[in-house]
Amino acid sequence: MFKSKAENGQNNICGANVYKLRKNMKPKMSQRALAERLQLYGMDVDKNAIQRIECGLRFVTDIELLAIAKVFGVTLDSLVSND
Repeated sequence: MFKSKAENGQNNICGANVYKLRKNMKPKMSQRALAERLQLYGMDVDKNAIQRIECGLRFVTDIELLAIAKVFGVTLDSLVSND
């Protein structure tokens, strides 16, 4: 059977890592600020989309993952790791 959810039932596996990266920024980055930075890369996201990504309620495209990695200066692997 086809599964389109992560093992924990969420719609993505990067949300928790996005949350950690955002909170560990110095100074901390707000969800709104992250959305604004992603918009500079052409992503159509707002604060609510970031909140849904972090909570695992929203699917994340590969294009969005690449933009998120660029904003935080991390690899794609670090965004999708379950560590």
